Amino acid sequence: MSAQGGVAGAIAGTFIRSKLTPLIVASSLLLGAFALLNLPREEEPQINVPMFDVFVPFPGASPAEVEERIINVGERRLWEIPGVEYIYSTAEPGGALFIVRFQVGTNPEEAANRIYTKTSANLDMLAPGAPMPLIKPRSIDDVPILSLTFWGQGLDGHALRRAAAAVRQEISAVENVSETELIGGHRR
Repeated sequence: MSAQGGVAGAIAGTFIRSKLTPLIVASSLLLGAFALLNLPREEEPQINVPMFDVFVPFPGASPAEVEERIINVGERRLWEIPGVEYIYSTAEPGGALFIVRFQVGTNPEEAANRIYTKTSANLDMLAPGAPMPLIKPRSIDDVPILSLTFWGQGLDGHALRRAAAAVRQEISAVENVSETELIGGHRR
């Protein structure tokens, strides 16, 4: 063993002096090239991540009341669905929104069946005065790619919305833009 390099230095020295080292390197490169060429690839792989928005209207209720009577009950019931990985809930005046995401790879039709079945089976748990929930499926393609926020000192919500509408019209004219949505501001 070399006093300067220790065990690692001795091993490195052995490989440097060995006539087998180029053969090992060449075979490793060939094996890597073979693996790369035989690896199945897709240009646009499809990843299934079923997501659903569950809207539960509760007209006239405050956010605190929505949380107590809709969210607390709804979250417990939605967590009972097999394959649910994530639930995000929001209480707003007049209703609740649940975003339910299933595990990656879950069959979207099976996930839809599970969430519709669970929601229908628990309609009796809704607070009195709450209409039927609305369930909207979402996909991974619905995630926004670009979000813009408009603000300005001295401008009201109507002026900002008009400016955003003009920008939206320009963006919609760009080739391959799928969907644009205008949220917020004050309508006329």
